[in-house]
Amino acid sequence: MKQSVCDAIDRRRTRIEEIGDQIMMNPELGFKEFETARLVGSTMEEFGVPHQTGLAITGVKGVLRGRKPGPTVALMGELDALHVPDHPAGNPETKAAHGCRHNAQIAGLLGAMMGMVDAGAAEELAGTLVFFAVPAEESVEIDYRTKLIEQGKLHFLAGKPELVALGCFDDVDVAVMIHSHSETEYRKTAVLESCNGCVVKMIRFTGLAAHAGSEPHKGINALNAAQLALAAINAQRETFRDEDTVRVHPIITKGGDAVNVVPSEVWIETYVRGKTNDAILDADAKVDRAFRAGAMAIGAKVEIKTFPGYMPLRNNEALKEMFRENSRALFGDRECTEAGHDPGSTDMGDISQLMPSLHPSIGGATGAYHSAEWHISDKDLAYVGMAKSLAMMAIDLLWGEAQKANEILASCDPAMTKAEYLELQNNLLRTEIYDGETGKSERR
Repeated sequence: MKQSVCDAIDRRRTRIEEIGDQIMMNPELGFKEFETARLVGSTMEEFGVPHQTGLAITGVKGVLRGRKPGPTVALMGELDALHVPDHPAGNPETKAAHGCRHNAQIAGLLGAMMGMVDAGAAEELAGTLVFFAVPAEESVEIDYRTKLIEQGKLHFLAGKPELVALGCFDDVDVAVMIHSHSETEYRKTAVLESCNGCVVKMIRFTGLAAHAGSEPHKGINALNAAQLALAAINAQRETFRDEDTVRVHPIITKGGDAVNVVPSEVWIETYVRGKTNDAILDADAKVDRAFRAGAMAIGAKVEIKTFPGYMPLRNNEALKEMFRENSRALFGDRECTEAGHDPGSTDMGDISQLMPSLHPSIGGATGAYHSAEWHISDKDLAYVGMAKSLAMMAIDLLWGEAQKANEILASCDPAMTKAEYLELQNNLLRTEIYDGETGKSERR
């Protein structure tokens, strides 16, 4: 059956590559991926796969049922692009570009679907196969997304947490998603041990405007408060343990209004990343303390908004070995790299806290992630190879009586229930307003 599905994918090679290229040339930012979602939905309709649309605004969920009942396996791909203003394949108006491989994910996802349908694989499977195109993995346009949360249109900033909150994963037992990679030290495929999780923060310092030349003493310089806060964060870095792989990387998104006016409003955005939830919370407390210190030193006010970002990734060991076996069959015995821990973050980590999950990678790309140089350089590997890998995982899990999926489910102990997950995420969502002049703090 694997060979039959792979042969069917090969026959669809041109179509799969066209989909990947089409998405590459038409990037859309998270929760705005309407054209990409339409492409996914129309392709599912063409292949007779029943599907839902508009999940978490743009998500598309296709369902292929096996001949016999059994577990549900979700194969996933991400719809969104991110901001890469100088990317040659970017959108000049939105600055969106696929600088992080999601176009390959959707091409691979739809390619796996085509192969499974063409080969009639569902007749040999026990259970249900879900083809899930999910929105908004990249944390961009935080201000836009926070407004959606305030309007009650979203619960969370990222797509998969939002889909969890909406119940769209309630019927899923096992989840698999593959990324492309461009690391020259990796072979054709790679398996991560884990990834960092993170929280997302938006900070606003407010002071008092005054003439910057003649009367700066009458102002309260919000930019000075922000700069002191950033220096205080840097002074904390020696307290972050190496094994926790903490990353804090703030940017100033507004530094004032005019050069001859004492800055009265300054905005900062940052992530606080870490390998474990405890490490994230420890670093986050130190970062908040630094922001308060900057406000206190200058007598400014600071508003600290904290949002749940991503949970740490936990790759399931049995799924990792299954991927390695398929990698050896497809690409050769020595073509799978053990990649260790990645300090980056993905909301696939949230899914991995709730069920057996896998998030490995396949090559075929060139250039640094999130850069103008990133592009697909080997479509056969990045698009077609990904389609075959996803399909082979699905067949392994649901073949016959779905023995392998059932074995994994029987041995897996999820880190938390959905209720525990939502409680933790909701507790992370908070706003603090600190008055540096009076030392008073208000929490919301």
